[in-house]
Amino acid sequence: MEVVKTIGRRKSAIARAYLSEGTGKITINKRDYKDFFTTQNMQYLVEQPLRELDKMSTYDIKVTMSGGGVFGQAEALRLAIARALVEINPEDKKQLKDQGFLVRDPREVERKKPGQKKARKKFQFSKR
Repeated sequence: MEVVKTIGRRKSAIARAYLSEGTGKITINKRDYKDFFTTQNMQYLVEQPLRELDKMSTYDIKVTMSGGGVFGQAEALRLAIARALVEINPEDKKQLKDQGFLVRDPREVERKKPGQKKARKKFQFSKR
């Protein structure tokens, strides 16, 4: 099997995943994913698509991560892994889609407008 390359995005985080056959090792920016994502919640998020298909120790995943915060990066990586698994075996698509792993969350930060405090918050109005 050759290396499967996919991309996942969430907010401003970008995860480029390279999936190949192996022993289940996940490396993010040349670090183990448990060192990169220190909390159990983030590690669980990353493992979700692999656990769903029972393939935790089937593939080695090498990831290049950039931008965003920790949670956005974890969700971007989850999407990239799910897309790679579908590319390898298209029959898994329904199972992953039902769990919501193949949906790119489109919510982005709204820009700040001039003459306002934040994106929607205004300065206090004074009548007199």
